[in-house]
Amino acid sequence: MSNSTITASPAKDAKPEKAKKPASLWSDAWYDLRRSKVFLFGAALVLLLVIIAAFPWLFSPVNAFDPSTCDLTRARDGLDGTHWFGSDNLGCDTYSRVIYGARVSIIVGVVATIVTSLVGGTLGLLAGFFGKWTDVLLSRIAEIFFAIPSILGALLILAVIGRDNAGIGSVVLALSLLAWPLVLRIMRAAVITTKNQDFVLAAKALGAGPIRIMVRHILPNALTPVIVVTTMNLGVFIAAEAALSFLGVGIQSPDISWGLMIADGRNRFLEAPAPLLFPALFLSITVLAFVMLGDAVRDALDPKLR
Repeated sequence: MSNSTITASPAKDAKPEKAKKPASLWSDAWYDLRRSKVFLFGAALVLLLVIIAAFPWLFSPVNAFDPSTCDLTRARDGLDGTHWFGSDNLGCDTYSRVIYGARVSIIVGVVATIVTSLVGGTLGLLAGFFGKWTDVLLSRIAEIFFAIPSILGALLILAVIGRDNAGIGSVVLALSLLAWPLVLRIMRAAVITTKNQDFVLAAKALGAGPIRIMVRHILPNALTPVIVVTTMNLGVFIAAEAALSFLGVGIQSPDISWGLMIADGRNRFLEAPAPLLFPALFLSITVLAFVMLGDAVRDALDPKLR
């Protein structure tokens, strides 16, 4: 009897091998973010708020900055077909003011975040890379600002500027002046950790200059914690702007701010709650959206949470 050779053939029902996740940190983070319900929901809310802030006339047929649209005879009216969110103490449409008020909050949050990230990130990069007297000087300056409570310090700065000069620029200045040390400290710690890695030492051995090493090798690898805190700072700055406007030192009329609307609506809250509740609701949703975005980014970029 002859031996028969059995040739194994691949099974027809064999399932293809599951695609492996990307290896790089940024690709891996994006892979996780696309599958995070928290990130997708937060990003959708943020995108909607940005569109509202950029094109408020698409969402409100009434121009909130036009005083002719206010009717004192309808002051503190309830919700109806004309005023979806009721009317405020001056008879202005609360819905249109809430829509147009999103622009100030988004602008303050984004600009203050950009300023603090650039200033704090740059100084933290220099302090962590050069060390010695540069690190000592910048760290001591940052500690001076750390000793000042944020809201109290912003109140003092805006009080010195004066209510007549208060506006978006002054609020951004007050918030940025007190927030950049946090970014400096985070960037400094990341740079100190990164500059001792083998690829940085190899770049130095090959004769790369300090600028090239900082920009090409250290900065891309030290940005992760800064991106996380930057994303979370957006919601913090929006809430801080509303608090300052509520206290009367932030955004002033005729500009429109959710904090200013809440301050105007508190005096007649029991008689007409809508002018306070709706801007407070939109403010809460906005801060929540950015907090959700920051949490999702932190979870995706922090290897310890994997």
